[in-house]
Amino acid sequence: MYQLAVYGKGGIGKSTMSANISVSLALRGRRVMQIGCDPKHDSTRLLLGGRPQRTVLDYVREVPAGQRDLRDVIEEGSAGVLCAEAGGPEPGIGCAGRGILTTFDTLRKLGADAIETDYRIYDVLGDVVCGGFAVPLRGEYADGIILVTSGEFMSMYAANNIMKGLRNFDTGRPRLIGIVLNSRGVEGEEESVRRFAEAAGTEVIAVIPRDGLFADAESKGRTVRELHPDSHISKAIDSIADRLEAVASGRVPAVDPKPLDDDQMTDLAAGRPIR
Repeated sequence: MYQLAVYGKGGIGKSTMSANISVSLALRGRRVMQIGCDPKHDSTRLLLGGRPQRTVLDYVREVPAGQRDLRDVIEEGSAGVLCAEAGGPEPGIGCAGRGILTTFDTLRKLGADAIETDYRIYDVLGDVVCGGFAVPLRGEYADGIILVTSGEFMSMYAANNIMKGLRNFDTGRPRLIGIVLNSRGVEGEEESVRRFAEAAGTEVIAVIPRDGLFADAESKGRTVRELHPDSHISKAIDSIADRLEAVASGRVPAVDPKPLDDDQMTDLAAGRPIR
C-alpha cells in the first residue's frame, strides 16, 4: 500500500483534487481509501453524492467503545473508493489537530489497517502544521506528499510551510512528489508558481484550469473525473494519478524540498529574481 498526503491552504481545493485523484485511481482498478483530515469534514462529499459523512470524532463521542464497528465510519463511494472523515470539535472547543490523532487511533483499533488497499490518501489542512495536522507528514503515514496551491502569495506561503514540516519529519528518503497548481486566475499565476517550485527544488506536475465544470460537478455532488471524463480537467487529473503511480512504483523519484526562507519569499511576492 502506498500512502499519499495531499496538503494545501484551506479553501484552495485540495479536497476536490483529492476526490478526483481517488476516482482516477479507482477507475483504473486500484483499491483506494480517502481519509479527510480537515475539520470542515467535506473531503469525501463528492464521493458520496454530495452527502456529508458521519465523522469519526462524532462517532467516538456518541458510541461507547465496546459498541463501535468499522463499517459505521467507512463508507464506499464513487468507483468503490472507501471514505472516512476525521471531523473536528465544536468551534472554540477542543483541538482539531488532536482529533486527527484520535481518528487514526480509532481506525486502527477498529481494524482499518486490515483492509487491503493500493492507495490511502489523506486530505489535510495546510494552514496549520502543528500537532495533529502534522501527523500525516510522519513516515509511517505518508510515503509521498502532493502540495496544492494557487498563485496567491498566502497559498504558496502555506505550501512552503508544509515543505518545512516535511523537512523536519525527514525519513531519510525523498517524499515530495510535486506541486499541483489549482488556478485562481491571478495575473502571472503560473509563472509565479513555477518560479516557486523551481526555487524549492520541485516542479509543477499539473495545472488545473479555473473552469465551470467544477461548479457543475459539485452541484451534482460528483467529481469532474466521473461526470466529464473526456474534459481537459480530467486529463490533468489523470496526469497527477500517472505521476503518483510512477513514484509509487519507483519509476520516477520524489524529491527532498528546499523550502524558501523569508527573504526568498519576499522576492517571490515582489516578482523579483529569487536570491
